Amino acid sequence: MDILNYTEEHRIFRQSLRKFLEKEVTPYAEQWEQDGIVPRSVWKKMGDQGFLCMSVPEEYGGFGADFLYSVIVTDELARTLQNGLAAPLHSDIVVPYITAYASEELKHKYLPGCVSGDTITAIAMTEPNAGSDLAGMRTTAVEDGDHVVINGQKTFISNGINCDLLVLAAKDPSVENPHQAVDLYLVEAGTPGFEKGKKIKKVGWHSQDTAELYFTDCRVPKTNRLGQKGGGFLMLMEKLQQERLVCAMGAVATAEVALELTIAYCKERTAFGRPISKFQNSQFRLVEMATEVKLGRTFVDKLIADHMEGKHIVVEVSMAKYWTTEMAMRVADGCVQLHGGYGYCDEYPISRIWRDTRVMSIFAGTNEIMKGVAAKFMGL
Repeated sequence: MDILNYTEEHRIFRQSLRKFLEKEVTPYAEQWEQDGIVPRSVWKKMGDQGFLCMSVPEEYGGFGADFLYSVIVTDELARTLQNGLAAPLHSDIVVPYITAYASEELKHKYLPGCVSGDTITAIAMTEPNAGSDLAGMRTTAVEDGDHVVINGQKTFISNGINCDLLVLAAKDPSVENPHQAVDLYLVEAGTPGFEKGKKIKKVGWHSQDTAELYFTDCRVPKTNRLGQKGGGFLMLMEKLQQERLVCAMGAVATAEVALELTIAYCKERTAFGRPISKFQNSQFRLVEMATEVKLGRTFVDKLIADHMEGKHIVVEVSMAKYWTTEMAMRVADGCVQLHGGYGYCDEYPISRIWRDTRVMSIFAGTNEIMKGVAAKFMGL
């Protein structure tokens, strides 16, 4: 019995999405890698076809679909061999903050555009001196009448250039307890004092518009605050379960694609008069990697099922995030080795997968942080 129960509607959705990506995304992935950004038009096409923010309730323009649709999007995007079109970040990490914590007015104002692809979102937590340590952030939000005045800097912000709407974490400097000082605000691009900095050049994820963001006396209405004042840290903790699960989903999907490409290559590539898949070393290495990938898929599928049932699985997703991302790195590295010299050439997609997997152990909380979270809950 499969852990996840996909219906016929899910299968039709997957087929439709795969056809869309094969036509509108995969052929342009290399160009986007060179450009360092994905055109906004493809986000709009994704939205027009119903591939964004599927879980948003119908009253806000969404479909109220279950989380399995998000799983399908993550799986299929991995096959496109680019990470610039960060739909899972938009749909399953950023927008859920709006759906869960925004006022009704803000939901009706922003969610329809998120679903349609007219509004691209990003979340700004990381700072130059505060990464996984959220309590150490320095960006401030000082109350001034009906507004808050925001000053500070964020970095490594995915969708940073393309974003129209930002979920921003900032601290009230008048509150001593760092965990009670954090609030989340919705900030629109173009707001005076909000400046998008340079696009960061990275080892991988070249088509992802990762950027620095600056805030200088940026005035945001108090009504743009999510939830109750001082509740930002708790909201972040509540939503990090799904964020880290999405990271694990992406890692497993990427490893599956890397293995699929490498098995095909090993069957076609010959050495000493026979396919390299016929050599025992190649066979053993492929079997070892396939085993790890299947273990990762089983683990993550079980967590997806638990998450959909509303279970508290913070420890398990922390474990999954660290293990699956490191597994993906091991698999990508093993696949490059089996490709030989060609694996180190950009014309072969395995090279891109190899460099793109490296960051997975860093974002959404480093793997060291993940182990620390698990250790804490284990009472160690």
